[in-house]
Amino acid sequence: MSAEIRPFRIDVPDAVLDDLRDRLGRTRFPDQLESSGWDYGTELSYLKELCAYWHDKFDWRAREAELNRFDQYKTEIDGLDLHFIHQRSKQPDALPLVLTHGWPGSIFLFHKVIDALVDPTAHGGDARDAFHVVCPSMPGYGFSDPPREPGFDVQRVAAAEARLMERLGYARYGAQGGDWGAFVTTWLGLDDPEHCCAIHLNMVVAFGEDAELTPEEKQALADVQHFQAEETGYQQIQGTKPQTLGYGLNDSPAGLAAWIVEKFRTWSDCDGDIESTFSKDELLTNTTIYWVTQTITSSTRLYYENRRSGRLGFDRKVEVPTGCAIYPKEIYRAPRKWAEGRFNVQHWATLPRGGHFAALEEPELFVADVREFFRKIR
Repeated sequence: MSAEIRPFRIDVPDAVLDDLRDRLGRTRFPDQLESSGWDYGTELSYLKELCAYWHDKFDWRAREAELNRFDQYKTEIDGLDLHFIHQRSKQPDALPLVLTHGWPGSIFLFHKVIDALVDPTAHGGDARDAFHVVCPSMPGYGFSDPPREPGFDVQRVAAAEARLMERLGYARYGAQGGDWGAFVTTWLGLDDPEHCCAIHLNMVVAFGEDAELTPEEKQALADVQHFQAEETGYQQIQGTKPQTLGYGLNDSPAGLAAWIVEKFRTWSDCDGDIESTFSKDELLTNTTIYWVTQTITSSTRLYYENRRSGRLGFDRKVEVPTGCAIYPKEIYRAPRKWAEGRFNVQHWATLPRGGHFAALEEPELFVADVREFFRKIR
């Protein structure tokens, strides 16, 4: 295996973009019940509007250029080419920080926060809060290779990221994540505590007894129960038959957009108005990354792998210092006492707004909380 770190730039062939526009122009949309809105899934009128924008106005080359302003690389780890952003701070004592996205996200979720984390003085902060940011595309996501064998679960993703940080020369680093990234980040704290000095989570999953919970905590649990009952069909499909699902999503850009965009609406703090939080360009940049890399199927397989490995639960407590950021529209909002049973909680912040995609929804709140927590660790 080569330990070489190779520079990388995103450069999607014109033929891929031409094929995308052709497929969008030939979309065969289904019918929809009158006045059903989003109740049965992605609303037909909105999807038609979004796909028309994707076909007629969306400028991938401009979005590509935005991402290419970051320093990007690839290196081979665990038999796969791993893609990552590596943005070093000019501050020599900056703390290395690995940011891990989840599904249906990508490195794009962090594009609003990287500069502020790397260069705090240019973004209203203190030089002492600087980070060297490492932002990998998880295996099977975006510009990283898809796993070629079964068993690549969140713990194995964490092992790959730990090796990446070692290869970059970072003997001490912090980690941050939400969604699957929260599980990967947790495994970094569990399996690499000699080097991972602290973890910060914006999705905190923990379990315990219902007794003596506050009204707010009880509401959070009621929200989780509603989510489990009404919003987890995607988990069952992706966790059992991801390959079958993949044939449709990998072949139809409209189908892919419908599958992904519904999650951004449901899981964010947008009160049902998706474009009050995300622009069409933002939604389509993230979706286009999945399309041009053909990684929607490999990304959903992570649900299958984790379902079978059982690595969503942890057999021991995370002892490294842990920061927890609780956004009001996050899917899972564990009570603090439950979190303290699983993590060494040294920081607990209840944010005034934001949801599952915190770094993209509320970048300023996200950056401020990450800075505040790691200030205690440095």
